[in-house]
Amino acid sequence: MTALQCFRRVLVYARPYRFRLGLGLAAGFLAGASNALMLGSIKVVIDTIFTKPQAGWIQERLDKVPEFLSSLRPAIEWLMQQQDAVRATPMSWATVFIVFLIPGAMFIRGFLTYLNAYMTTWVSLRVGKDLQTQLFAHVLSLPASFFSRTSIGGLLLSIGQTSQIQSIASTALVTLVKEPITIVSLLALLLSQQPKLTLIALSTMPLALLPFVIYARKLRKSSEDLMAQAMLQNKVIHESLTGYRVIKAYNLEQRVWDEFDEAARKAMGFNMRATRACELPGPIMEVIAAVGVALFLFYLTVFSSEPTPGDLILFSGAIFSMYKPIKELLRLRNNLDRAAVGGGLVFNLLDTRSDIPEPASPKPLRAENAPIHFDHVSFAYGEKGALHDVTLTVPPGKMVALVGSSGSGKTTLANLLLRFYDPKSGAIRIGDTDIRDTRSRDLRSQIAVVTQDVILFNDSIRNNILLGRPGATEEEVVNAAKHANAHRFTMEKPGGYDCVIGERGSQLSGGQQQRIAIARAILRNAPILVLDEATSALDTESERMVQAALDGLMKNRTTICIAHRLSTVQNADLIVVLSEGRIVEQGTHRELLARGGTYRHLYDLQFRDEP
Repeated sequence: MTALQCFRRVLVYARPYRFRLGLGLAAGFLAGASNALMLGSIKVVIDTIFTKPQAGWIQERLDKVPEFLSSLRPAIEWLMQQQDAVRATPMSWATVFIVFLIPGAMFIRGFLTYLNAYMTTWVSLRVGKDLQTQLFAHVLSLPASFFSRTSIGGLLLSIGQTSQIQSIASTALVTLVKEPITIVSLLALLLSQQPKLTLIALSTMPLALLPFVIYARKLRKSSEDLMAQAMLQNKVIHESLTGYRVIKAYNLEQRVWDEFDEAARKAMGFNMRATRACELPGPIMEVIAAVGVALFLFYLTVFSSEPTPGDLILFSGAIFSMYKPIKELLRLRNNLDRAAVGGGLVFNLLDTRSDIPEPASPKPLRAENAPIHFDHVSFAYGEKGALHDVTLTVPPGKMVALVGSSGSGKTTLANLLLRFYDPKSGAIRIGDTDIRDTRSRDLRSQIAVVTQDVILFNDSIRNNILLGRPGATEEEVVNAAKHANAHRFTMEKPGGYDCVIGERGSQLSGGQQQRIAIARAILRNAPILVLDEATSALDTESERMVQAALDGLMKNRTTICIAHRLSTVQNADLIVVLSEGRIVEQGTHRELLARGGTYRHLYDLQFRDEP
């Protein structure tokens, strides 16, 4: 993505704030023009105080006013007359007026500059916030397949780039309006006063711009390399913090530190290369600009030109004042190139489209007392097939258990039901409604899930349970916890239900985490229940109590139970045995044992050591 493309896309987010943006840009326009006003006021004051007037000097100066400023001739003539009055009567009111031209011009420029910076910063901050929140909402809307192939560290870096884009946008909105107008107004002022000297002083300008052109490509390449190293650093940080137990258990601290140090060292090198490419052209340009001023002074010396002191101060001040905005514009160009690298990450992420499309005309879904049909469903993770032509009906209000060895497709079926993925072929229907024809939000609101990997948030026990049904009463939360055998240990914690459980529930044992997740599902009270090894982390006593609660919860609800421990599904209405993505057996516990097939083999493996 080029800097111009990035800037255009950022400006789209400024449309809701166009009034303030317009006000800020107008102030910047006038602030740029006021630089010429300030230098002109200095010239007037110097000429008034230090230059002796000659007869007819007013008319001589008026004749030099360029045609495009002819409308200002009356004001200029009046000002010159005030100069004459000051020279004739030094203590007159005209003296006060002339002397205070400089602070007056400074006040006007300062106020306009402040207004320009304030308004554009106000707009850019809101643009940054809108972009960041939209990006975060977009990431949350992406399907599970996106997260399975994307680095979380890279996502964090991409979201963080919105702050840099906002910062560059703020600078750009100020610089792109104010500095060009400053250059144009100063150039017009110089050409109207001393056109020949102006051309001599600016003769070195093309040479002064050359360093920026040379270093621009180096800066772009260094910025891309720096971003790649930053992604690697984020990846190492994320994996280290989430996998700290493995790192400590296997004494991998030094190895991880070395990997991070290597990435940080390379990032520092790329950062210094980018800094050199960004900062070196400025001093080089100033030296070359000074050569232009030296040529101007040499010309004055050789050809004995006799400008007034005010002319000399005006000319020198304008030349040096002109190079600063030129340098700022070129520096901004470099910063925009750097921001475009991060902007590419942000907007590429925003342009990522979900492969789980929402229906244009969603149908209502009623899951209560409705069967679930898996109709010739096939699915693959990339090239690896996970399900092959699976046909299964889950009767309403019944419990269907999915069993099989690891990788047989049990969890994939549950993921397809939740529409984390869409099947490659076939369809999944609840009642007569294909789940692709209803909104994902409506579908998931009618399914309660307890996963094998418990996900808890760094919040209170109460709020983690309330995720099942926000707005539930305190009594309902407590009852859900009691049914999940979580109330007793909760009351033993400091603060009870207000106890904060730490990152991913680190302040709880594995069994306690599982019971909080079960309480969340109980509170949801959804017509469909998905249990993915819901009792796997519980001790025998807790498992019995929770299983009894689940038995009560599953009454009159359609339940899909994924299990490795066959002891938890022996009372299921239907047991479905999967192997390599295919259904190989179906029946009750007794029927499958009597059949002596795959289920019997799994059963014997688990219970062969029991007396």
